[in-house]
Amino acid sequence: PPQPPQPPQPPQPPQPQPTTTTDAVQLAVLSHRFMGIAEQMGLALQRTAVSVNIKERLDFSCALFDAQGGLVANAPHLPVHLGAMGVAVAFQRAFYAPGGEGYEEWGERLRAGDVVLSNHPQKAGGSHLP
Repeated sequence: PPQPPQPPQPPQPPQPQPTTTTDAVQLAVLSHRFMGIAEQMGLALQRTAVSVNIKERLDFSCALFDAQGGLVANAPHLPVHLGAMGVAVAFQRAFYAPGGEGYEEWGERLRAGDVVLSNHPQKAGGSHLP
């Protein structure tokens, strides 16, 4: 038997299309937000530190990096560390990548949203002498 006619569907609202452009206001909001996150990372580190170098001398830096290791935002803690941070991020990416030294132990367990910390002066591009 023939199917009865279907009632007309209401028109669907247009779906937003992804864009690669960012307006100045959105850019300013995101920039300040990311900077605020990096600054809050530093405050949490200072507040919970045991080391006098961190707690009182403020000998640290905090920054956010994207998935490819590019710097997104850094807090103005101690800028001398920033030169080593990119190297440290590149080391971590290689270390935990398939075939990397740490992949077998940790790489398969890392998930989106996980955080990797580094404090190794030789292997991870640290800015301190051994």
